[in-house]
Amino acid sequence: MPRFIALLFVGLIASSTLLAQLHDKKLEAKIAERLQGFKGEVGLYVKDLRSGRVSLYNADTVFPTASIVKVPILLGITAAVDNGQLSYDSNHVYRDSLLYAGEDILGSFKDGEKIALKKIIMLMMTTSDNTASLWLQSLAGGGKRINELLLQQGLLNTYVNSRTPGREANRTQYGWGQTTPAEMGRLLEKIYRKEVISAYASEKMLRAMSRNFWDEDESLGSFPPYIEVFSKNGCVNASRSEAMIVNAPNRPFVFCIFTKNNQDQRWTHDNEAWTLARSVATLLWNYFEPNDKWVAPVNEKISNRPN
Repeated sequence: MPRFIALLFVGLIASSTLLAQLHDKKLEAKIAERLQGFKGEVGLYVKDLRSGRVSLYNADTVFPTASIVKVPILLGITAAVDNGQLSYDSNHVYRDSLLYAGEDILGSFKDGEKIALKKIIMLMMTTSDNTASLWLQSLAGGGKRINELLLQQGLLNTYVNSRTPGREANRTQYGWGQTTPAEMGRLLEKIYRKEVISAYASEKMLRAMSRNFWDEDESLGSFPPYIEVFSKNGCVNASRSEAMIVNAPNRPFVFCIFTKNNQDQRWTHDNEAWTLARSVATLLWNYFEPNDKWVAPVNEKISNRPN
């Protein structure tokens, strides 16, 4: 099927799906009120996985992914394992040429050291290691292959841009990758429901997303520590975003909040975008789990980190 026809077909399905979704008008109004006055652009997608009701705010607007692009890369590497190209236990030789300058753990390896694929995946999803991520992007077949897989999942606006032929202009505009809150939310839901590649593959992806190290500044710290969350965050100076499924006991939900063109570009706990994300997360937790009395601690720790 020609790519144009495939895009049109997938787009019609995605549009009809969005139109068919029921909105939680009460929650949507609460969220819209909370987002007012933000000095930048913000988009949000929330879905109650029990009732199927959604709450949207600029949910179809395209945003930079920053490190959330590592979810598509995870999809790509999981597909490569599923079709037998790679194995989770396979060892790979690190070379200095793979280094992406920063504070990555993998970048501290010596040239010639071996590391198992499953550990490279852990570093990408848990610590947001960029050296590991770019290596996995290559092992998965590159951005072009990953973008084909995203299209197969019905995603029309989600792409890997960096190191991907034909995506140079998009990389200039959006950086490493791009997506919409709704598309990333739908991808996470499909993984959660074990509908991506296979049940086993989806479960492996969920486990990889359940060990996020970055839980101080972002909204992840606004949920009780005894609640399982499958997440990935992404941050650059003018964009702070998060995508997750909160596996709440009574009403599990998808929560994707993306920002761009932010005026506040400080790397401190009280950054406006991070403060907003924590505020919305607290609102959602109290809305979906009103009988849980856990209160998020006040954390004024300043963090400086390049992810």
